[in-house]
Amino acid sequence: MQSAKTKVATMNPILTIVLKRLLIGLLTLWLVTIIIFGAIELLPGDIATEKLGQAATEESLAAFREQFNLNGPVYQRYLSWLAGAVTGDFGVSLANQRPISEVIGQRTANTFFLAGYAAAISVPISIIAGMMAALYNGSWFDRLLSSTTLAAISFPEFFVAYILILIFAVGLGWFPSLANIDANASLGERLYSTFLPAMTLTLIVLAYMMRMTRAAILNLLALPYIEMAHLKGIKRWRVIAVHALPNALAPIINVIALNLAYLIVGVVLVEVVFVYPGLGQVLVDAVSNRDVTVVQAACLIFAATYILLNLLADILSIVVNPRLLHPR
Repeated sequence: MQSAKTKVATMNPILTIVLKRLLIGLLTLWLVTIIIFGAIELLPGDIATEKLGQAATEESLAAFREQFNLNGPVYQRYLSWLAGAVTGDFGVSLANQRPISEVIGQRTANTFFLAGYAAAISVPISIIAGMMAALYNGSWFDRLLSSTTLAAISFPEFFVAYILILIFAVGLGWFPSLANIDANASLGERLYSTFLPAMTLTLIVLAYMMRMTRAAILNLLALPYIEMAHLKGIKRWRVIAVHALPNALAPIINVIALNLAYLIVGVVLVEVVFVYPGLGQVLVDAVSNRDVTVVQAACLIFAATYILLNLLADILSIVVNPRLLHPR
């Protein structure tokens, strides 16, 4: 009976904090929808005139505005767009008159696939590399690893992408320079075709996650319980892997989640370089074509994903934080 009461007392503050984070996340997402819709509304020029041209008649312009609900007050159009977005209905593309869900559906899946591919490579490597750097802190291996990863993040994404293309596509011919995939491609074909863009994203985010893992572990190595483990004769690698790493998970989870969010939001340049059929490429094309409805939908998906991953990082950090699991 006492144990059940203790569990309830322990979980209540955690649930309260989690609910607060959820409310903050929803409020942030709502504010983002206002910013996205308002930014599109503030664009100069008339959308109907831009799409139909200066030679369009008043009748055709009026019909276009009526078709795409451009005549009503701003607040009514915002509420209509928000209601549709909540249900997954983003409206119709101005460029090709197709439902936006059809235009961005497969492209969104492709972007998440590329981000997940890069995450599957970068997360395990960064954690293992961070642990190794902490294990051999101050050695030539630690310095080499730190300088190499720092060099990788010193260059912009497109530069890293072009270097990888030059070496592995043009020079060695191991991988294709264009990551052009279709819906019927097998998993193996997808992994092969998207290896270079995945490696580009991996090299960009690897240093942040590796250095945070290293720093979080090194901060714990001077604590009394770690010194006690050393005095008991436990090997250093076991102290780091078993005793230090679990208690360093909170900051590591935060930086991993932030970089996962970047993998999805920051793929635009990488998709353009490799001509990858993802959401970033759709966004660039929509901006070029002034297809504002598609721009709104793509920006909202990117923003919602970024907020969701940050929210997930906060919640996981709360769950693994011993100070919250055992409040005094």
